[in-house]
Amino acid sequence: MSDQSRKEHDQTEPASLDDMTHEPLTRRSFLKAGAAAVALSAGTAITLSPLKDLDQHFSVNEFFQQHYEELTPEMMEKILERIKQEIKRDYDVEADLRDIKPTPGVEFAYALNLGRCIGCRRCVYACMDENNQSRDPEIQYIRVLEMEKGSMDIESSNHYYNPETVPNKGKYYMPVQCHQCRNSPCTKACPVKATWRDPDGIVVVDYNWCIGCRYCLAACPYWARRFNFATPKIASNDINTEMAYLGNRIRPRGVAEKCTFCLRRTRQGMLPACAEVCPTGSRIFANILEPGNPISYVLENKRVYVLKESLQTFPRFYYFFEK
Repeated sequence: MSDQSRKEHDQTEPASLDDMTHEPLTRRSFLKAGAAAVALSAGTAITLSPLKDLDQHFSVNEFFQQHYEELTPEMMEKILERIKQEIKRDYDVEADLRDIKPTPGVEFAYALNLGRCIGCRRCVYACMDENNQSRDPEIQYIRVLEMEKGSMDIESSNHYYNPETVPNKGKYYMPVQCHQCRNSPCTKACPVKATWRDPDGIVVVDYNWCIGCRYCLAACPYWARRFNFATPKIASNDINTEMAYLGNRIRPRGVAEKCTFCLRRTRQGMLPACAEVCPTGSRIFANILEPGNPISYVLENKRVYVLKESLQTFPRFYYFFEK
């Protein structure tokens, strides 16, 4: 064989099974590179052409994990065990990781009393502690805006005020987080159905299915989505080892994440961490299908404000004023 023929042959010959199974795989690189599936024989892997500069690497089994809705309990158990081993390897902690399902007959909602919120940001840090957000770079799900009294102009608000001086004269404070919309733009924007709305109203993300396209970030009108541009860093002693698959498990680099109403807690009868830590009682969380719940009382008896109501996202997060 001539040198030219050998060169052409080497360029077209498929990689060996060992080469394929040791190459880093990403769903994004698979979709972006458009690699072809080649059936070689029983037990043979698929030929893939990953882009070397992309970040979220998968084993072959993880790459071809089925969508969440198609997973059997046995499949989920294997996935949970794999993730626990990864957390042990990367962070040296033993995680209690479970797939916590929504409870029938439950629909969660949130109400926030703007007249009582003092802007202390304790909710921000309680959220980080519960949900295992990266500390470097720091990711926060809750943005607390300092607003001029008498104004609802969010564009002129201050997100970088000093929380040690609050409450400041002539100001009030508006925490903003995921509104768990009934008509959620983010779930519609996702091209691979990695995010959806569960029956209890919580919009969730399967971080094993996310391809990192960030369409959901662009679609969300409440700035509620975050993206892991870098590998999350969190000290082992800061990790909350009680984790939920669709909730507060440690996310990998290259995926979009968000508030899930602390589903690890709320689906087990507890309050979200932000509501539990609030020193003024400005945060109200409840199942709105339960008779006599406090959210329904607020909706029926208070002047309620829906952020960006004209967009018709129909959120499960409401603001009201009351001292």
